[in-house]
Amino acid sequence: MAPKLSDSVEGLRAAGNQSFRNGQFAEAATLYSRALRVMQAQGSSDPEEESVLYSNRAACHLKDGNCTDCIKDCTSALALVPFGIKPLLRRASAYEALEKYPQAYVDYKTVLQVDGSVTSALEGINRMTRALMDSLGPEWRLKLPSIPLVPVSAQKRWNSLPPENHKETAKSKSKETTAAKGRAPSAGDVERARVLKEEGNELVKKGNHKKAIEKYSESLSFSNLESATYSNRALCYLVLKQYKEAVKDCTEALKLDGKNVKAFYRRAQAYKALKDYKSSFADINSLLQIEPRNGPAQKLQQEVNQNLN
Repeated sequence: MAPKLSDSVEGLRAAGNQSFRNGQFAEAATLYSRALRVMQAQGSSDPEEESVLYSNRAACHLKDGNCTDCIKDCTSALALVPFGIKPLLRRASAYEALEKYPQAYVDYKTVLQVDGSVTSALEGINRMTRALMDSLGPEWRLKLPSIPLVPVSAQKRWNSLPPENHKETAKSKSKETTAAKGRAPSAGDVERARVLKEEGNELVKKGNHKKAIEKYSESLSFSNLESATYSNRALCYLVLKQYKEAVKDCTEALKLDGKNVKAFYRRAQAYKALKDYKSSFADINSLLQIEPRNGPAQKLQQEVNQNLN
């Protein structure tokens, strides 16, 4: 006979989710704990389900201010499914609340290796950078724990998840951080943004476009007023064949500098890859009005023209 819904792992998790939504965090944690016990009693081997339950219970602990147990549960979740975004973000928040800033920085940075546009991680990096500069001085980066290298397989796993699993971070995919959008950057912010952009440029020269995106995103979290940072990140997206992201970044770049030739050219390339030949042709024309003798643009114009005819 099938178990009652409330006694099944799925039913207990659903009940826990409902309690969490209702703000009943202790009750939700109890339900997730019951689900974990049922899994263990059944000898079930479903690491992803078990990881989700630990991560969900960690969220309850975090809401109740129990940061130590939050960290333990996130660590258990990550042992089952390494590099999960939600447990990394929750553990980072708990470390931050306990003023363990180096550990929080590492977790936020790890999230950005998986998905470089998670706003909550970018904002966390922003806060941790300030806190670490204040507490450890200008050489603070040398005093950090090692940051794990996220394998491509983990990045692909996240990118291939269905849309409902992206809720926590889909809303974070950005225009850059709310903090940067809502205020004028200080002179210190502008300088940090410049240094990070230069670090991104060096990574591009080495062919490390994934890490360069991370640097440009971090730069934009300090100051989003530099057109070139957007167009440089767009280049990385082009190389990685993330054409829609490239279009978005070029559009942001052109809002800041309507004569950014690289942004016009890269957006034209992205539109061509997306088979939006009319938009590509329009961008090339805009570019050639600024630089009539631009050879690469003339060549691209010929290629796009062939597809239009």
